[in-house]
This record gives sequence, structure tokens and C-alpha cells, in this order.
Amino acid sequence: MTQLYRLDADAAAITRAFHCWAGNDPWAGGYVAPGNFAPIITAGREFIAGARTTRGQHRMVPRIWGVPPPPSAGDPTRGVTSVRNVDSPFWIGNLRNSEFRCLVPATSFMEWGQGIDVEGRRNRHYFACADQRIFAFAGVWKDSEVPTFALLTCKANEALRNIGRETMPVILPADRAAQDTWLHAGWDRAAKLIAPYAAEEMLTRIAGED
Repeated sequence: MTQLYRLDADAAAITRAFHCWAGNDPWAGGYVAPGNFAPIITAGREFIAGARTTRGQHRMVPRIWGVPPPPSAGDPTRGVTSVRNVDSPFWIGNLRNSEFRCLVPATSFMEWGQGIDVEGRRNRHYFACADQRIFAFAGVWKDSEVPTFALLTCKANEALRNIGRETMPVILPADRAAQDTWLHAGWDRAAKLIAPYAAEEMLTRIAGED
């Protein structure tokens, strides 16, 4: 399960890549870990009540990675960073309402893999996309006491399976149509985007072997 990703692009580069409005977001680039704020891109109507009648402008807003867990969770202080079961009652209402879906910009993500590095730790494998420098994870946001989001997951592709992973975050294809589908379409269409990213379009490296 992904617990670290990088977004090595500033707010201006993100707005150009995703044709969104950034407001005063000060993001300058760096890594994102659970519990940290990071930019996400919404459909732009999260502060407007009532039925959708017009398409809003996509907005980049800061949110915390990790949704407060349901009451049944063993540790109520540990945020839920990923969506593994899209049919869970905890998630399905937000996923079926497109206004709660979001794009989560990234430039790479880290997974622990097999083998030990020179410092005696498990190897850290970084994955990026060969066909898009800044890509978008499929995400969903929730509001409680704090503004939060989580990443959708799916079965791992061959590149992730080769390091012993069974799942991976959902990466959206490198076209605006797919991004718009995730942000605006009905769940029947959006759910079809929950699929492994093509392994041949992924770049991989092990930390420390640059």
C-alpha cells in the first residue's frame, strides 16, 4: 500500500498540466506522506449546495492525505489513505457522487520491495510514468473536522508484482478525457478507470541507485 509519493512540480506547473485554477495555493514541490497537506484537483463545486446545473471550473485545493476512519476502526487516529473496496458503505456514497471524486497530482510514488539496501532497510522502489511527467491518481475526498482525501487502488501491474506488491494506486490515463470522466461522469463510466496502469509505460528506480 502506497505510503509516500512525490509531487516535484510547483502550483503553476500543476495548473498548466491540468487546466485548473490554483488560487493562492503555495505548493512548491516535494514529497507527500499520510497526515500531510497536498494539492488535489476537484470539479470545482464543493462549496455549492444543491443539484449540479452547470460545470464548475476545476480547482486545485490543499487537503490532508488520510480520511478519518469509521467508528469500527481499531485505531481512530490513523487516517485511511487508500480505497481498497469501492463497494464499502464508507466510500460508495462519495464515489457515486462525482463531486467528491478528485485528481491527485504526482510525479512518482514509492513502494517497499524485496531486498535490502546498504543501510539495512528494505529497498524503496520509485515508480513514475514514461508518458506523462505529472500524472493523476484517482482520488476521493471527504469532509469531517478536517479536509481529507484518499487514493483509489487496484490490482498491481507486472512492474509492481515483480517487487512483491499485490495492489497499486489507480493512475489515470494521460488524456483530459479520462480525467474529466473521473471528475464528472456517472459511476458506471468512472469505475471503468479503476485498472492497473500499463507496466510498459512505467519508469522504475531503486532509491540510492541513481
